[in-house]
Amino acid sequence: MMNQQQEIPVYLFTGFLGGGKTTFIQDILSTTDFNEGERTLLLLCEEGEEDYDPSKFSYPNVYIETIEDEEDLTQERLKKLEKRHAIDRVVIEYNGMWMLQTLFQNMPQNWLIYQEVCFHDATTFLMYNQNMRQLCFDKMQTAELNIFNRCEKGFDKMPFHKEVRIANRRAQICYEYGPEDVEQDDIEDPLPYDMEAPVVEIKDEWYAEWYRDINENPQNYEGKTLQLRVRIAMIDELPKGKYAMGRHVMTCCVEDIQFAGLVYVYDKPLDVKKGDWVMVKGTVKNEYEQAYQEEGPVIYCEKAWKTKAPDPEVATF
Repeated sequence: MMNQQQEIPVYLFTGFLGGGKTTFIQDILSTTDFNEGERTLLLLCEEGEEDYDPSKFSYPNVYIETIEDEEDLTQERLKKLEKRHAIDRVVIEYNGMWMLQTLFQNMPQNWLIYQEVCFHDATTFLMYNQNMRQLCFDKMQTAELNIFNRCEKGFDKMPFHKEVRIANRRAQICYEYGPEDVEQDDIEDPLPYDMEAPVVEIKDEWYAEWYRDINENPQNYEGKTLQLRVRIAMIDELPKGKYAMGRHVMTCCVEDIQFAGLVYVYDKPLDVKKGDWVMVKGTVKNEYEQAYQEEGPVIYCEKAWKTKAPDPEVATF
């Protein structure tokens, strides 16, 4: 009989130095709301500006371990720490200069992320985001909650809101003005196109946002007629009358450019080759598609015609 490993919940806290991770973790481990005596591995991946005070933890079963170098964050080492302390859960203060993929690739299989929170210093966030865009985006795109510390009353939240939303449309956002003064983001994110129009026109500059939304909320597009400009990516590899079409999308920076496309069905002759740009008008059906190997949005075209490339060709948010 196979021996099933104990599931280890992981609470992951990310962000750059000075963002408030240490203070937050110290606080939650010092209350019985979070720390009820579970054997907790507190894994520190950077030396913070503040030190932990274990004497204030509500229970002493917190075992602090430090990983100073990214190359030491290995599955073997994490399993040794799990075994050494016979832990029930893990709290990680992650290094803001390390990509999260290092952690995700090396976590033991029985370690599961239960919550991920990203902390930002509002006084430096926009500068960091401009100069270290990929590192900032990396943390925001998977966090369930983004907390901006050191906010001032009356400041313009929109630039902060937009950057989080580019990375993650579902994340919660909070602004902290003081220890007991926290405001939840309530800025609405309406789609730039009219979903109630007889033909929903997706302008070139809206492609990235549309593509993300149709994949996250395909049910909202069922039966909708769309018109948009896309590029032929696959013809011969698919059954006759089916095409893979889309655009390259840059989410964060040049290194993460990927082709973002869907399957289009068109049963009329279409004189095109791979790489051509076409304008299509068609209706969305959510159904199983072999090219996806799962259910997804397929666009059944009533019209398709060759057109010129958009400027720029790569779509962005």
